[in-house]
Amino acid sequence: MLCYIVQAFLITVVEFTHMSPCVLDGDSLTISDINDVAIDGRSVRLSPRAMKRMRASRALVEQWLDRAETVYGVTTGFGEFANVRISQENIEQLQENLILSHAAGAGDPIPPEVARAMMLLRINALAKGYSGIRHQTVEVIVQMINKGIVPVIPSQGSVGASGDLVQLSHMVLAMMGRGEVWKNGNRRENSALALKRAKLKPVKLTAKEGLALINGTQMMTAYAALAVYEALRLCKIADISAAISVEALRGSDTPYDDRIHRLRPFKGQRAVARNMRAMMKGSEIRESHRYDDPRVQDAYSMRCVPQVHGASRDAIDYVANVVSIEINSANDNPLIFPEDGVHLEGGNFHGQPIALALDFLAIALAELANISERRIERLVNGTLSGLPRFLTSHGGLNSGLMIAQYTAASIVSENKVLCHPASVDSIPTSANQEDHNSMGSIGAQKAWRVLKNAQTVIAIEILCACQGLDFARALNGLPAMKAGAGTESAYRFVRKHISHIDEDRVLYNDINKAQELLKEGTLIDVVESKIGKLH
Repeated sequence: MLCYIVQAFLITVVEFTHMSPCVLDGDSLTISDINDVAIDGRSVRLSPRAMKRMRASRALVEQWLDRAETVYGVTTGFGEFANVRISQENIEQLQENLILSHAAGAGDPIPPEVARAMMLLRINALAKGYSGIRHQTVEVIVQMINKGIVPVIPSQGSVGASGDLVQLSHMVLAMMGRGEVWKNGNRRENSALALKRAKLKPVKLTAKEGLALINGTQMMTAYAALAVYEALRLCKIADISAAISVEALRGSDTPYDDRIHRLRPFKGQRAVARNMRAMMKGSEIRESHRYDDPRVQDAYSMRCVPQVHGASRDAIDYVANVVSIEINSANDNPLIFPEDGVHLEGGNFHGQPIALALDFLAIALAELANISERRIERLVNGTLSGLPRFLTSHGGLNSGLMIAQYTAASIVSENKVLCHPASVDSIPTSANQEDHNSMGSIGAQKAWRVLKNAQTVIAIEILCACQGLDFARALNGLPAMKAGAGTESAYRFVRKHISHIDEDRVLYNDINKAQELLKEGTLIDVVESKIGKLH
């Protein structure tokens, strides 16, 4: 957990970032914007149109208060207490009590970058102007983001239906000066001190505002948006790792022929096949065994890369589309329609669309890791690869990359457990008033874990594939042969940072370095500089 915290706080101080502010209007936020703000420290601001819409819905709330109308969560209690009328003198206390009672989280804190994304998403939902909140209150969250004030938010407590009530309540506690925030990335401090240092006044909630701030899917969607951003990048890296492995294993490029994939034209499948062809183009290793190889065809983990990687790509694209809709949606209750002068009670806070998508995302990412581990096994298994056993020249005295495969197998097994869908479960809450819950918050954290695991497995594959390619270059006593343009550039980039393993050494360090290379995204840039854009 500490590494996530430190990572989030090593970003450039927001006020000094070179990027222009992300303008939030409730309608045009992108997954890339979320990554820019949550990871890279981009600042934010509300659009004039958003402030106008918030003022209009707030004016309507004030009218209802003046007329003492019955409005859920404004002049009534919450959940099972919706039938309890609240007197005018207790309206503000009602909102404060809502936050205090709902800040009932447990467990380790969520990563600060996810908390930051949560804040951003809540601003954007409120900016649509259907929640009846004062724009001044929303502006406090804007300033907290821009001044690097990130609430400490526990990970457990949301059932993903009335929104991520618990986590959002802890966010609001920090706004009120009653919660905790991160200081310097690794210590907690009272939010009142952080607000004072930033010259911000703690929020005093008025009618409807507590409810407006905590009704929504912002925690699960924050996880989803950040995970999708990394998953889309990991798809390209998985293709690169597969191409290095195929070359090291002296595999065929025939399975990537476009004539095959035109007959089953899934978008992801065709994109992966194009990537594999481009990376292996001009490979001297491939040409060395094109006509005298006794093998008729390769194993599935090599031959079916387009079909397996492609299916995961298509699944991730689907999830990205769901996330793109959710991040620009109003998911409060009740929703306020100034143009019609009405409030409508509904269920846009229910996390089912995101919950299902997150379960699908975990499965798609797990499959990238599953097939990667199978290629790792082929690389280290001398009987299958024709390479030195466990990719070491002095087997017996040295174990080579034997245990790297163990680590990959362990992680892949963990992913299989994590891929049990959270969305098929539902435990009723609030005296059965809330009798179907999405459990999307659990799916979100599982998908995040599966993403990190998949990144590790693919890092291990790249480590093993480059070691295998060292040996494949000079098989049969031939002069050192080059791989395809894309594969060769990827291999050389890795070798600049991780040397060939001549004798046993601590592989933990090599695996960590490979993970760093993947997360930086530079590997993709290096390959694309040689072969053009990867699909």
